[in-house]
Amino acid sequence: MVVALTLTSCGIGGTGEPTGHSTKTVLPPVSKDAKLASLVPAKDAEDGKLLIANDQTYPPNEFRDSGALVGMDVDIGRAMAKRLGLEAEFQNSSFDGLLGGIKAHKYEAAISSFSISADRLAEVNLVSYYIAGTSLGTLKGNPNRLNENDLCGTTIAVQKGTTQIDDLNARNKRCTVEHKPQTNILQFQAQTDVNLALSAKRVQGALADSPVVAYAIKQSEGKLEQVGKSYANAPYGVAVPKDDTGLAKAVQASLQSLMDDGTYRKILEKWGLDEGAIKKAEVNPKVTDYS
Repeated sequence: MVVALTLTSCGIGGTGEPTGHSTKTVLPPVSKDAKLASLVPAKDAEDGKLLIANDQTYPPNEFRDSGALVGMDVDIGRAMAKRLGLEAEFQNSSFDGLLGGIKAHKYEAAISSFSISADRLAEVNLVSYYIAGTSLGTLKGNPNRLNENDLCGTTIAVQKGTTQIDDLNARNKRCTVEHKPQTNILQFQAQTDVNLALSAKRVQGALADSPVVAYAIKQSEGKLEQVGKSYANAPYGVAVPKDDTGLAKAVQASLQSLMDDGTYRKILEKWGLDEGAIKKAEVNPKVTDYS
C-alpha cells in the first residue's frame, strides 16, 4: 500500500521531483544504548553500519530534497540505527524490488512504507512502527466525479509493487460481477511518474497511502483533493530477512525505545504524521488486529 503523491509547495514541477519538505525541524540527538546494541548479531554489527534500502520517491516518508535524503522513514531509520550503535546507510531501489533484495540479503533492512500483509509476512520479517490507510487523490473539484467506493470504468494510477494494485484487482472482479467496465490500472515504476500522469490528466485519480496523499494535498496549493475517506488501515513495517530473527528483535527493541523516550513522536510531529502513531513495536504482528 505504499504509494505516494509527490507534490511540493510549488505544485508539480516538470519532472515531478519534490523541491522541499514540510519542516526544517532539528531533531534531538539519539544516543547508543549498549544493552540494545548487544542484541545486534555480530554479522550485522561488524562494519558499524546498517544498510537500509528504500524507494526514495514518496514524500513525506522518503524523498530527495535538493539532493539530501529526508522523510519520516529516513528519520526513523537513522534514529533506530543510532540507538543500536550503528550508522544508517541508505540505498535507493525501485519499490517492487525491495523485498526481493531483503530475501537475497542484498540489504540488512528496508524501511519504505511497507504495509504489513500476510503475503509479505511470508517472505520477510516485518517490525511495526506506524499505521496508515489508503486514500484516493484527484484534481481539485473532482472533475471526473470519482467515487472511492466504485472505480469501475475509471483510469487510476498506482506505483508498481504496492498493495493498492491488489485493491484495484479485487475491485475489478466486482466490476465484472456487476457487469461494469473494469478500472484501467496504470502502473508506474516511480511515484513521480504517477504524479505526472495525474497532473497531465492522463489518469482520473491515484490511489496512495493516506499520509502521503494528505501531505500532497497540503503542499499542492489547492490543486489536489482527497475523495471520500481513507480505508484499509494497516501497520507499516521495517523489513528484515526472514532468517535474521536476531536483527528483527534488535530493530523491535530499538523502535520501542524510541517510542518510549519520545523521539519517535517528535519525528512524526516534524512531518505532521502523528495521527498514525502506535505505542508498541511488534515483530510480525497479526494484521487482522487492524481495520
